[in-house]
Amino acid sequence: MSRAGPDGPDLRATGLESRQATALRAADWLGLAATPTFALMALLTCVLDASAPAMLCSAVPGGSALSGMAPMYALMSAFHAAPWLKLLFGRLPAAPGA
Repeated sequence: MSRAGPDGPDLRATGLESRQATALRAADWLGLAATPTFALMALLTCVLDASAPAMLCSAVPGGSALSGMAPMYALMSAFHAAPWLKLLFGRLPAAPGA
């Protein structure tokens, strides 16, 4: 069990840090993938799913405007937009005098 010392860093710790960094990058990409995936699913559901049961469910008096898969996918897309907002607004230059 070697530790960092005069010979250099502990290679096992460096490997662990590398795996952790890789896992964090993968998690970042998954977070960015959620919004466009759900938006595409909402669009495809609206375009391709004009089935009779879906039309019957939306025609129920007093039914919610948010019933159905397309609105659910659209809401999920909006709820998962935080990584995109951080990416977009995190790279804006600081205001002068700030």
